[in-house]
Amino acid sequence: MSSTYQLNHLRELESESIFVLREVAAQFENPALLFSGGKDSILMVHLAVKAFHPAKIPFTLLHVDTGHNFQEALDYRDALVERIGAKLVIGSVQEAIDTGMVREEKGYNATRNYLQTAVLLKALEDGKYDAALGGGRRDEEKARAKERFFSHRDEFGQWDPKNQRPELWNLFNGRKHFGEHFRIFPISNWTELDVWQYLALENVPLPSLYFAHEREVLHRDGMLLATEGGLIPVRSDEKVEKLMVRCRTIGDITTTGVWESTASTLEDIIAEVSMARQTERGGRADDKRSETAMEDRKKAGYF
Repeated sequence: MSSTYQLNHLRELESESIFVLREVAAQFENPALLFSGGKDSILMVHLAVKAFHPAKIPFTLLHVDTGHNFQEALDYRDALVERIGAKLVIGSVQEAIDTGMVREEKGYNATRNYLQTAVLLKALEDGKYDAALGGGRRDEEKARAKERFFSHRDEFGQWDPKNQRPELWNLFNGRKHFGEHFRIFPISNWTELDVWQYLALENVPLPSLYFAHEREVLHRDGMLLATEGGLIPVRSDEKVEKLMVRCRTIGDITTTGVWESTASTLEDIIAEVSMARQTERGGRADDKRSETAMEDRKKAGYF
C-alpha cells in the first residue's frame, strides 16, 4: 500500500525551522531569541512553541528597545510574553545613552538604529548567552543572503562572512571558543510571501501595524515615514498628511517606512505582497545610508 502523505512547501519550511530550533536547544547551554514584535520574530516564537510543546520554550526572549518603538509593537510583545509564559529581557538604548555608553545622533535623519549594536552585545555578554536566534531571511537583503543557519561571531561579536562553517546535509557545527557565540537563523529559507502565507495558515495574531490604518506621514527620500511622537523633525519643504498605510517590516519609528495600502486582512496582504516589485526593506531608511549599510553593521555585531 503506497503512502499518500505529502508536505506542501510551507510545511517543509516549518519542519526545517523546527529542526534548527531543536538543534540549538541541543547544542547550546544558554540561547536567547531576539524579539522585536515584528512578523519574523513572531513567526520564530510561534515555531518555537510548536517545536517544544507542551513544555515552555527553552529560550529567553531578548528585545533591544531603542525607546523609539511603535507602541502597538510593545503592547503586542508584552501580551505575547504573558500568554506563553516566556522570560523577557530588555536591553535599553535610552539607558545606554544616559550612561554614556553610546552617543545619540543629531539632525533630520538621526536614528537610534545604529546604537542597537552596542546594547545588543552588552545584553548578550551580561546574560552569558552563547547563541542568539533571529528572524533574518536570505531574501531580505544581500548581506543576509550570505548568512549560514549557524553564523559564527568572534569574541567581539563581529561577523566575518569569509570565515563561516560549511553546512552539509543539515549538519550544523556549533563549536566555539570561550567568549564567542553564534547567531542562528532558522527561517533563512523563507520568503516574505512564505511568512505571510504561513501566518494566515496558522491563524497567528499580529500587531495592528501590519494592517491598513490611517496615520500621519511625510515623504522623504522615496519613503513614507510616520511622524509619530515628533521623533522625525519635519523640514520646511516637507508636508505631513494623513494616509491609509501599513507596515511591511517593523523597526525603529525613525527608520521604518510605511506603505500606502488598503489591505485589512491577511488575504489582502498576501495578494499585495505577491504583486509587489520592491522588497520590504526597500522602505527601511537605515539600509539606504550606503550600498553596504547592512553588511557594515553586521560586521560590527548587529543582527
